[in-house]
Amino acid sequence: MSLRPRPAPTKQPSTTEPEPAETSKTPAGPPQRLQSLSQRAISQTLTTTANLANLLPTGTLLAFQLLTPVFTNNGSCDPVTRVLTFLLLVLLSLSCFMASFTDSVKASDDRVYYGLATFKGLFLFDYPDPSGSGLPDLSNKRIGFIDWVHAVLSVLVFGVVAVRDRNVVACFYPQPGHTTQEVLDIVPVGIGLICSLLFVVFPTRRHGIGYPVTLGK
Repeated sequence: MSLRPRPAPTKQPSTTEPEPAETSKTPAGPPQRLQSLSQRAISQTLTTTANLANLLPTGTLLAFQLLTPVFTNNGSCDPVTRVLTFLLLVLLSLSCFMASFTDSVKASDDRVYYGLATFKGLFLFDYPDPSGSGLPDLSNKRIGFIDWVHAVLSVLVFGVVAVRDRNVVACFYPQPGHTTQEVLDIVPVGIGLICSLLFVVFPTRRHGIGYPVTLGK
């Protein structure tokens, strides 16, 4: 009887896929706060300051942003530049105060003319006709109580914007102490909140120099 050789068994490819390596399931630690409470307060203050800056005259705010780095030498002040910076802030504060008493009217020629409110009415700067023909009644634009309120609030708002500027703070307080830093962080928040509420309680209809003029004005 002849023996027939048996064929060698061929290895079939394994159909089972290798199990993925187990990922380490270490419990995640407690989430870390990305910002501390003081940082959040400062960020909120900056946002509030940016919103309050919209209440200031555009020209005054632009002059502050352009001149402050120059006068303060980017925050590195000596006695001379410190005095000059203080005078700059005083002049810009007066600009905010006086801008609250300016107003604009639309004449019959569809042009807008600006003027200064007085106790008798509105004194126009650039109206060509001295008789005032073609103008609406200007006696109802005399100075009132609301104008004084807005003038004081504008100065306070400008003070908040100035205090939140890093160049101004570095100029007058290069190394503020703990108490001074707390005052610089907390007081602008309170002043900004009070000014925001008072601007809502005492609205104004004036559209003076540096403020937008509405279409119906």
